[in-house]
Amino acid sequence: MRKLKLQVQTTVDGYMAGPNSEMDWMKFPWTPDLETYIDALSKSVDCIVLGRKLAEGFIPTWASGPEGESQESIDWMNNTPKVVISNSLTESPWENATVAGGDLTEVVNRLKAQPGGDIIVYGGSTLVSSLIAADLIDELHLFVNPTAIGTGLPVFPGAGAYKRFRLVGTHPFECGITGMHYEPERS
Repeated sequence: MRKLKLQVQTTVDGYMAGPNSEMDWMKFPWTPDLETYIDALSKSVDCIVLGRKLAEGFIPTWASGPEGESQESIDWMNNTPKVVISNSLTESPWENATVAGGDLTEVVNRLKAQPGGDIIVYGGSTLVSSLIAADLIDELHLFVNPTAIGTGLPVFPGAGAYKRFRLVGTHPFECGITGMHYEPERS
């Protein structure tokens, strides 16, 4: 069965964006050691999962070939099939992306049961929190930026969603970001 991996940048206080989706707290430019780590993490991935709100900016941004990104990264992002989780869209307005709606657990379990490599989810916050709450993520790769913002869009679900994780590894990078690799503790 395919693994569902979460890759997300976060603040030290657990937010993946500010209250109005601000992301100006992220540490850039990435250093080569972080880029190498991300490349290795992506090697087994052949499907990207996004929430609708994130997809609306993410897919067009990569399609435009963002400045400062390598052509290899741009090609990988554009050529890797995407699944947009949405109950408001019925079809995809984007190339190389399909829409999947309905019960989140059923949708994700269908994706995991398909043949292929691993699946990576980048967000957004509502989707990520829902996936964590439903215990659907197999690996959490949190890239903790050395910034606290106090409020915003959380990575983890709110009250009543108690979860335990096992630390697999930590990776401090030259740019100041620390990679934290966790797996959920399942009974």
